[in-house]
Amino acid sequence: MSRTSILRFSFVLLGLASGLGLAQAQTPTPPPAATGASSPAPKRQLQTLRITEAIKLDGVLNEAVWQQAPIATGFTQQRPNPGVPEKQKTEVRVLYDDASIYVGAIMHDVSPDSIPRELTARDNTGNSDFFGIFLDTYNDHLNGYGFIVTSSGVQLDSRYSPAGGEDFNWNAVWESSTSLQGTDWVAEMRIPYSAIRFSNAQEQLWGLNFMRQRKRDNAAYFWNEVKPAASGFVNQWGELRGVRNIKPPLRLSLTPYVSSYVNHNPLNAEGTRRTTTSFNGGADIKWGINESFTLDATLVPDFGQVQSDNQVLNLSPFEVQFNENRQFFTEGTELFNKGNLFYSRRVGATPIGFYGVQAGATEKIIRNPAETRLLNATKVSGRTKSGLGIGFFNALSNDVYATLRNTETGQEREVKTQPFSNYNIMVLDQSLKNNSYVSLINTNVTRAGSTYDANVTGGLFRFANKKNAYAVDGSLVYSRRRGTAFGSDRPIDDQDGYKYTLGVGKISGNFTWGLNHGIESASYNPNDLGILFGNNNITQSVEVAYRKYKPFWKVNNMSFFAQASHSLLYRPTLYQNMSFYTGFNTTFTKSFLQVGYDFDTNPTTHDFYEPRTFPLGQYYVRVPGNTGIVVFVNSDTRKKFSYGWNLGNRTFALDERLPRERRVKYSAGFYPRYRVNDHLTFRYSLDWSLVNNQIGYVNGGMSASEPLDKPFLGQVILGRRDVATVSNVVSVAYTFTNRMSFTLRTRHYTSNVRYADFSQLGPNGEEKLVAYQRNRDNTYNAFNVDAVYSWWFAPGSQVSIVWKNAGSTYLLAEQATPLYFDNFNNTINTPHNNSLSVKVLYYLDYLSFRKKR
Repeated sequence: MSRTSILRFSFVLLGLASGLGLAQAQTPTPPPAATGASSPAPKRQLQTLRITEAIKLDGVLNEAVWQQAPIATGFTQQRPNPGVPEKQKTEVRVLYDDASIYVGAIMHDVSPDSIPRELTARDNTGNSDFFGIFLDTYNDHLNGYGFIVTSSGVQLDSRYSPAGGEDFNWNAVWESSTSLQGTDWVAEMRIPYSAIRFSNAQEQLWGLNFMRQRKRDNAAYFWNEVKPAASGFVNQWGELRGVRNIKPPLRLSLTPYVSSYVNHNPLNAEGTRRTTTSFNGGADIKWGINESFTLDATLVPDFGQVQSDNQVLNLSPFEVQFNENRQFFTEGTELFNKGNLFYSRRVGATPIGFYGVQAGATEKIIRNPAETRLLNATKVSGRTKSGLGIGFFNALSNDVYATLRNTETGQEREVKTQPFSNYNIMVLDQSLKNNSYVSLINTNVTRAGSTYDANVTGGLFRFANKKNAYAVDGSLVYSRRRGTAFGSDRPIDDQDGYKYTLGVGKISGNFTWGLNHGIESASYNPNDLGILFGNNNITQSVEVAYRKYKPFWKVNNMSFFAQASHSLLYRPTLYQNMSFYTGFNTTFTKSFLQVGYDFDTNPTTHDFYEPRTFPLGQYYVRVPGNTGIVVFVNSDTRKKFSYGWNLGNRTFALDERLPRERRVKYSAGFYPRYRVNDHLTFRYSLDWSLVNNQIGYVNGGMSASEPLDKPFLGQVILGRRDVATVSNVVSVAYTFTNRMSFTLRTRHYTSNVRYADFSQLGPNGEEKLVAYQRNRDNTYNAFNVDAVYSWWFAPGSQVSIVWKNAGSTYLLAEQATPLYFDNFNNTINTPHNNSLSVKVLYYLDYLSFRKKR
């Protein structure tokens, strides 16, 4: 199970879960009075116990003080049958001292064979039972922490917030131990106060919940009942009482690193070294400014070991959005992600002048860095006891230069491709009662020299009623850009723009609905630090959903979704598209086989972006009405062999304006996984698609240097093409212990484009066939290998050894081939870039040093 889906069963779609109950001490108390399925359960309370003696963290609760602590028990099932009391008892105790919270949990079971214990990498449960504690340290019902340990001892930690939902990218330094005790398994945790944030009040009142997964039954249980039909998750936790006279500690840690790289690139230009070495050093710093706020800084960061991007052939008018794999930009960024105004890949991205480097007649490009090296990056974030979240982000990148060499004289010159830049984000987020909030976000990019700067300011809100059954939300964002385009005297044309959204809906219960409306003006542009694929839109939609959470007939649950949407071009106001969508999924009770479909139908669409002409409005590509369906099946992941597959088809109406065949698209995916034992797992994924008779802008456009293009310069030329794409990913994971693992990931991607004929696009979507003769067929291949050995040799400290192999080919005209195995062999035999690196980080905690002294 991927870490982004670890607790998917605990709340369906981000935020549809919750649960609360009654307090109990040594003797279990009766269950709380029943409430409606969409209303949070009454809050249970647990009294903790202060200790002065030392606790040995060994997974054995044999210290006498554990027997003195009140017990939390009487868990309630959240899935697959919500509301049912657990049969296999769970008992949890909580202790605390001046430095830490201690958690001891006993999970009773029927036999050791009923407790699966797959070993996985950190933040992944795999095929294991697990136990978790959830803390809302400001008791604001919106933001919280999760600390989870599996039956095999693997740690997971997460943050919960309205913006980030469930975020397993957040990591803390804490300790845990597990053991098998007859037919039970035991979890013991120590969570230092330095891992969480809380107020300096004399007596703390924290939100609290416990969760147990019993994988044998695919069942999840919460101490404070979590109702899937109730909106929210953190707001349904119970309460931890009795924590008194503790002080937020000085949270100060330093994690220095050293790394070394050996790179071999056989494609380097002549006269340059094919094999290079480098040695790097830097550090991450965490400093608790006060009880609420923490500063995170990375000095001279090294992101060379992150997983390779999934490169693709991009035929669309929009950029490709890549996943963020750099930990500094994924950890603790929930405040900065408010409003979706921050796309972290902009920081350290491809230099803005990378594609504009031009070599003279007697020159060749020797070096043109594709990434911008960061000097440092800093985050300050936290939340006051009044619920005000404050976030500040800043990053600096240095000048970047390309190097060109004169082939006759050997003289070299440098061309600046990226000026010194400052990236800045400021966020204010006020939590309100009833699971509501208001937020203010500002992003700013300032560049040195004669180019442009960018600023975006946005306000967000969400107000829910007292029962958390209905809510209204919205946003208003203003973008401002000033200066000239990089390397030009031309002023930036989209200087001022705005966006607003407004939505209202029913958010709790089996039946939910929503109405949404939004506008993005023609000059709205947040893309210097955010990402937007297309502005100049007016959109509105209505959506409904019906979910049945309790088992019935032969299934565990059922979800049905439907949406109707409509879009106009904002300026001039012109029709773009309509869409009608339905989706359905369910899981069978005995086999835990999940099946479902997604179906949509769309009348004729006017695509104003595909022609690449500005301003928008005069030219568009007419896309005939079409209907698409995807069906999918996922098998039971508890079994050694599991799989998922999907099949899709999209059929278009016949465009009778020209003598062309009907467009059609086919797609398929197959995702088997085989778990050899609790240490070794193999995964494979295959994605295939074939688009016949697609109409699109000719990839690469027209060029004045191409004789066959000259008669068509200044025209919009479209091509009818077949596009076949295949992606294969094979991965192997071997986990030695809960602190040591090895992973190998290999990906081959190929996409082949074959053109049949061409047409000239006129105003209002009119097309006429033209005798364009240049062969525009192309094939793109990408091949990557990422092999990673990781050893967490101490809390927060790691050694990682990474080997990367990367190669790609872009074949044009007669070189392009539609044969998959020809492409694969060609890709394998092409010289590849290889990199071997070793990185060591060591976690230094001020509190540990002070304790030793």
